[in-house]
Amino acid sequence: MKKIKVLFVCMGNICRSPTAEGVFTKLVNERKLAQHFSIDSAGTHAYHVGNAPDLRAEKAAGERGVDISHLRARKFVLGDFEDFDYILAMDSDNYAILSSACPAPHRYKINYFLAYAPHLGIREVPDPYYGGSYGFERVLDLVEEASEGFLNALLETGKIKSIG
Repeated sequence: MKKIKVLFVCMGNICRSPTAEGVFTKLVNERKLAQHFSIDSAGTHAYHVGNAPDLRAEKAAGERGVDISHLRARKFVLGDFEDFDYILAMDSDNYAILSSACPAPHRYKINYFLAYAPHLGIREVPDPYYGGSYGFERVLDLVEEASEGFLNALLETGKIKSIG
């Protein structure tokens, strides 16, 4: 079975995108759909390559039962356009960086992650890095909604079949 390859992308890959990777991984595990997915995250900048997620992101995620402590930051590479089926950007800056670097045959793979939560009325997951703990909680709220929406979209379009 061919897995659906999903890549979450933010700037440094230590706050938003590893949070999204962890939340979506937890969701597909809970739904017993993990066998359908390969899930990863990356940053458009190389500021934190090899680093663990921000401790505030780890703490906030952990309080919701999401362990991201094992993840390590990596920079997005051009080969990711070829390797992944869905490349989900956290904000307009990262969307623009991805879009400008993307070869035309792969542009359809790029989307805003919050496009899968249109009821929220916002397009961007705000960067919590320079703020307090509230920002990390807000990121989790948004990412949880978008994760549900993304998985439901895949189920509704028949890209995967639910079990049970």
